[in-house]
Amino acid sequence: MSLSGKTCVVTGAASGIGRATAELFVELGATVVATDIDADGLATLDNVTRVVGDVAEDEDAKAMIQAAINLSGRIDVLVANAGVIPLMTITEATGEDWDHVMNVDGKGMFLTCKYAIEAMQHTGGAIVTLSSISGVAGQPKQAIYGPAKFVASGLAKHLAVEWAHANIRVNAVAPGTIRTAVVKKLEEDAEGKRYVDGMAAMHPMRRLGEPVEVARAIAFLASDQASFITGAVLPVDGGYLAQ
Repeated sequence: MSLSGKTCVVTGAASGIGRATAELFVELGATVVATDIDADGLATLDNVTRVVGDVAEDEDAKAMIQAAINLSGRIDVLVANAGVIPLMTITEATGEDWDHVMNVDGKGMFLTCKYAIEAMQHTGGAIVTLSSISGVAGQPKQAIYGPAKFVASGLAKHLAVEWAHANIRVNAVAPGTIRTAVVKKLEEDAEGKRYVDGMAAMHPMRRLGEPVEVARAIAFLASDQASFITGAVLPVDGGYLAQ
């Protein structure tokens, strides 16, 4: 699998799945524009062009895509990964919580896809959105995050159909629970560890995934090896959704 010669934008690249994806894309030969609101996290990524910004802000989202065009004259791949992951029941959450998550996870994904497609419509390309098992099936304490991930799954399906004629492929990955820094931090206290252990037990493989395992699936969907795959939501979940 190679991404040599491709110019790729990865949002939310300062940590977690986004960081693992940016690092893997570099290994596979891609020119990578790594974006995030976390400037300090981005600063520790090597061999990438860094763009600090908020995907939910129109001008920032546009600048992320423009950075790729400035480098290579085109954008070949967008990985729309940036998002926030609150754990709340509907009675714990507020309207402000809902607006914040939908702004980042929903609007931010919409904007980056919009500007990527505007640039890809004459050249073709591939987009991978980050959904979740919570964007396919229900889970506790996901009253806000889960619906936002249905947006990611929905965008992949609708945009795939809308832009297939322009040779733009749009797919999603649906990770299970992944051992990102956020999840590792949950394990630091007893209640959080019980939650994480419980989630691991719900996956048939009886473990959590690693960020690079999701990154490999993203790289496949972004590559030419997936040339006849569009509109798919690919679980990377240790069998969670197969139950």
